[in-house]
Parts: sequence; C-alpha cells; structure tokens
Amino acid sequence: MIKWTNITDLNQISDIKSTAGYSLIFKHSTRCSVSMMAKKRFELDWEVIPEGTNLFFLDLISHRAISAQIAETFQVHHESPQILLIKDGSCVLDASHSDISADEVAEVINN
Repeated sequence: MIKWTNITDLNQISDIKSTAGYSLIFKHSTRCSVSMMAKKRFELDWEVIPEGTNLFFLDLISHRAISAQIAETFQVHHESPQILLIKDGSCVLDASHSDISADEVAEVINN
C-alpha cells in the first residue's frame, strides 16, 4: 500500500519545491469517478516507482487553494486527476486522466 503524505497546508508546497530529488504529487477529486479510477490504476502499479521518491496526495475538493498554488508554483495547467513529478523544485512530468501512469513516472526517474 502506498504511504502517501497528505498535503493539507500551503507551506508544504514550498517544502516540496525545495526538496532535493524526486517528489510526486497526486491531485485527486474525491467526487469524480475518472479520478477514482486513475488513482486505483496508479496504486495497482505503484511499486515500480523507485524507493526514496516522496509521494504526496492532495484531496483537491477539500484543499482548492492548495491545488491552485501547486499549479502556479510548478507552472502547470490545473487538471483533475493529475500527477506532477517534481525534481529538484521543477516539474519534469505532468499527466492527467488516462495518461497517469506509474510506469511512466518510474521511466522518467530511472533515466
């Protein structure tokens, strides 16, 4: 089972931006069946993601302001569901809906 760190505070965004290495943010809408399916599919394959990758989860229904700040901070268009792979403070992968793939995240990290 994935050990997500829940994002519940705006300060966590600057912490993620200043973290060395890789961090993954999964933005999830708890009211959307597409988002639920994307999360389930991601979690079925998550073990391919290299150990040491920081895994963050955002319930964007409960934390809309944080979701907006993530989009602004990492200069991506807001989507839901959405993953952002952050490396040394910059977004190196942004995927949404059916493009969300643990295998693609692992491939980016491993190359």
